[in-house]
Amino acid sequence: MSARRKPRVGLALGSGSARGWAHVGVIRALERAGIRPDLVCGTSIGALVGAAYVAGELARFEQWLLGLGVKEVLALMDVRMNGGMIKGERLMEFFRRNFIDRPIEDLRMPFAAVATALHSGAEVWLREGSTVEAVRASIALPALFAPVVREGRVLVDGALVNPVPVSLARAMGADIVIAVDLSSDMLNRRSRAEPEPEAAAELSAWRRKLQENLGALMNARPAGDQDDRTKLPSILEVVTTSLNIMQVRICRSRMAGEPPDAIVAPRLAHLGLLDYHRAREAIEEGERAVEAALPGLNALFDRAR
Repeated sequence: MSARRKPRVGLALGSGSARGWAHVGVIRALERAGIRPDLVCGTSIGALVGAAYVAGELARFEQWLLGLGVKEVLALMDVRMNGGMIKGERLMEFFRRNFIDRPIEDLRMPFAAVATALHSGAEVWLREGSTVEAVRASIALPALFAPVVREGRVLVDGALVNPVPVSLARAMGADIVIAVDLSSDMLNRRSRAEPEPEAAAELSAWRRKLQENLGALMNARPAGDQDDRTKLPSILEVVTTSLNIMQVRICRSRMAGEPPDAIVAPRLAHLGLLDYHRAREAIEEGERAVEAALPGLNALFDRAR
């Protein structure tokens, strides 16, 4: 009788903007538990962290994240109005300079990123060519990051169609799919704590720059009957919260039809979409989520043996 083949483990890293730094903690905790994926795919920020991991750059990437303050984050965001509030080129140029951009085909394990074709709405799986360019397309969150033109198509964030790419992991040959969902507790979330005074000042200056570009839109408020005592959201808050709602609903629908074998769900509602300077908190939440999921993960792998 031939020996039973070891199941191929796929890691599907979900979207979530700054909350995506939790993926670093998830990967670290999985490895400590002896769970190492055979393939990785990601959407949006999940593609970015996944690319750093499969390129063997996760340790250096994590050190860079932990050194990010508000000033460093804002320096990477080149605000403009052509296709998005944040162009994203400074961020990707940083990665080109500091991390080796290998072709996806030459990475140490299979990797893929999800993007969305803007004009057709088609889901696009990026499985070859420049790793940095694939990631850049996958993170092009509408209204925040400018779209990317690749092979004649205008590509935007893959979270519009597949926030947690379980189906892609299956297509890549995974027998067991571990999905990392960053949006499980996002609806009905409470207001976040205010930032530290220095961070608040930096963020306020950045918002003023956005206001210069967006004009009156940033100061606009919802129409209709308003109680002056109610604090109403800015347009930026409306956009980011709307994107959260959209991604949660799409994620629940996709995973109901394409269920993973296990879900790791960090609790990240206290982190905002653009809180990239709060990496340590996100990483720690990712580690805690794996610890909570370990009994189920161990049982899953025991059955697969």
